[in-house]
Amino acid sequence: MNQDKQNFQISRLASVGQIAAGIAHEVRNPLTAVKGFLQLLQEQAPHTYLDIAQSELDNAIVTLQNLLNVAKPDMDEEPFEKIKICTEIESILNLFQDQTYRVTIIKDFKQTETELFAKKNQIKKALFNLLKNSFEAIPDKGEIRISQYCSDTTVYIIISDTGIGIPEEKLIMLGTPFFTTKTDGTGMGLAQVFSTIYQHGGTIEVQSEKDQGTTFTIQLPLELAKEKRVKQLNLQYSEDQTLQEFLLINKEQFEQHLLAEAYHLKDLLSEVKRIGSIDLLNNAHKLVHMLIENKDYDIINFGKQEGQIWAKHSTLNLAIKLEWFQAIRKVLWDFLYNFDRLNQVHNKPEDFYQLERQINTTLDIFLRHFFMSYTEYKDQLLKGQRDMIADLSVPIIPLSSTISIVPLMGTIDNDRANTIQQKVLEQIGTARIKTLIIDMSGVAYLDEEIVQHLFKIIKGITWMGCTPFITGIRPEIANTMVNLGIEFNQQTRTVGTLQQALEELGFKVNGNV
Repeated sequence: MNQDKQNFQISRLASVGQIAAGIAHEVRNPLTAVKGFLQLLQEQAPHTYLDIAQSELDNAIVTLQNLLNVAKPDMDEEPFEKIKICTEIESILNLFQDQTYRVTIIKDFKQTETELFAKKNQIKKALFNLLKNSFEAIPDKGEIRISQYCSDTTVYIIISDTGIGIPEEKLIMLGTPFFTTKTDGTGMGLAQVFSTIYQHGGTIEVQSEKDQGTTFTIQLPLELAKEKRVKQLNLQYSEDQTLQEFLLINKEQFEQHLLAEAYHLKDLLSEVKRIGSIDLLNNAHKLVHMLIENKDYDIINFGKQEGQIWAKHSTLNLAIKLEWFQAIRKVLWDFLYNFDRLNQVHNKPEDFYQLERQINTTLDIFLRHFFMSYTEYKDQLLKGQRDMIADLSVPIIPLSSTISIVPLMGTIDNDRANTIQQKVLEQIGTARIKTLIIDMSGVAYLDEEIVQHLFKIIKGITWMGCTPFITGIRPEIANTMVNLGIEFNQQTRTVGTLQQALEELGFKVNGNV
């Protein structure tokens, strides 16, 4: 994985993690209170429903705690210690002995005595999650190959399976909390994997091919890089200067450091401005001054406005915005550190901590309203698209003031059958349709349940005083109707082709009356 891509993934994971952690923290507190009240109720009046509610609430709290652990792994006080990767992998594989009857494990370990300085439990959990995913990705029988080797500075761990694979378009989102390719997954497992590897100064690369399998390649340094610290910057400062004045006079330096922090977004600034008329640099200054001045109401409106603007333009990648937020946060704290360093004679420690609480709280408010606005607009857009698709899937074409046609094509499932029922009956009532031609020549197959549903719709059409003309029934569908014993009532007309129905109703077709 090249450095740019790695930095992008780290920044994206950190950004999403911070947002998720804020939400998880806010949700967990009221849930804990609810848990306490449930326990009191259970003591006063025990009931099975209370047991179920307590169990489900415990599951929710555990999920939120897992999210907090993934989003903020640095909160974990586990110390670093020397571990042997091969030994830990062997102990983890013992947990999957019930799967080895169907999945063959092939191990290729080299330099097995090499020791890594790491947080043991976090690394073990990450390897467990990867192996668990590999076993689950193999629906029947298959193979998992685990390799380990070392260079002078790096430990390599490769876990490869012959499972169902991951679609190429979804690879970029792996490691993001709540993103998963499983029907019943939460995405927390891989989020923990990526978070742990990055925290240890490592990299993780994924290669996958649908129906062929997936390979995870992990690189971990034998010696951890030095911890990143705030930067001491050469900035302008004069005595008794306020923080707002300090940021204003160093506006150009702020932009330079912001662009350096988000260096691979430089080329996207003009593109974002062209597509969405969004000036990221100007908006960054606006956001920073709102944070410093603690303008909650203004920042709520700004967050809503920004969220809607980004939601309107599908070409604007949300990951860009997340990374930009992260860069702003980092650079702002570098500037706050330098302001405090230059102004330390006049500042008390409690002032700095108060400012830290104010800024982080206000930024969380902005992010919350940004994503609420973004999601709300996307939901409305999605609903509009679904409604449009529903209308297109059941086109009701008027041929005269009292005659219409519904051409049915493609696959009809339960959802579409319900849409047909709703649209057809509504339109008959609204447009006073007396004759409705239902052309089924474009429908190749219907299962028994859908045939019965359509038969009920036809009954409903006759109840509304409309005569249905059914055309184009294929032999396969007719055979299903015979097996089900379905018979149309006397009001329903069946005709072989659409042309025959139109001719019978007096329309000109190919020059005939």
